[in-house]
Amino acid sequence: MTTDLPDLRYPIGQPTLPTEPLAQGARIAYVAQLALLSDQLRAAVTGLSPAQLDTPYRPGGWTVRQVVHHLPDSHLNSFVRFKLALTEDNPTISPYDEQAWAELPDTAVTKPAVSLALLEALHIRWTTLLRQLTEAQWQRTFYHPSSQRTFTLDQALVLYAWHGQHHVAHITELRRREQW
Repeated sequence: MTTDLPDLRYPIGQPTLPTEPLAQGARIAYVAQLALLSDQLRAAVTGLSPAQLDTPYRPGGWTVRQVVHHLPDSHLNSFVRFKLALTEDNPTISPYDEQAWAELPDTAVTKPAVSLALLEALHIRWTTLLRQLTEAQWQRTFYHPSSQRTFTLDQALVLYAWHGQHHVAHITELRRREQW
């Protein structure tokens, strides 16, 4: 039996990571996605009431507020992973419990504007770094013990460009469904 119902967990589908080095044009496009993310996220939450911010994007999913705070948490971890990969040989990165972070008390009481500003500043730093990398640096790696896999920085770029778009779509699709 097939269903036409959308998968609310993955509104833009799952990421496809490259197996070969990215072409320079593709890298530029992915970095541009990161550069635009804070504006896209800000637009997605503009005008939402506190009750709407506390609405889950899907049954059993995070609230919009949790998603807004999750993005800088996650992307800050990724920024550090990039720096580790650029300064160490295939470092083993430290995973973190995303669900536990989303449930920490600061998530409920911090205004979304704080995380929007953090994401904007972080992405300015991160994209500035990314635009300076050499071809060889893009092929540097880190090991993720939770997934038990090694990622190149090219692959991590694709993953985090997708990640930002994925979470913005959670919010925009919820707004569309609820007609907010």
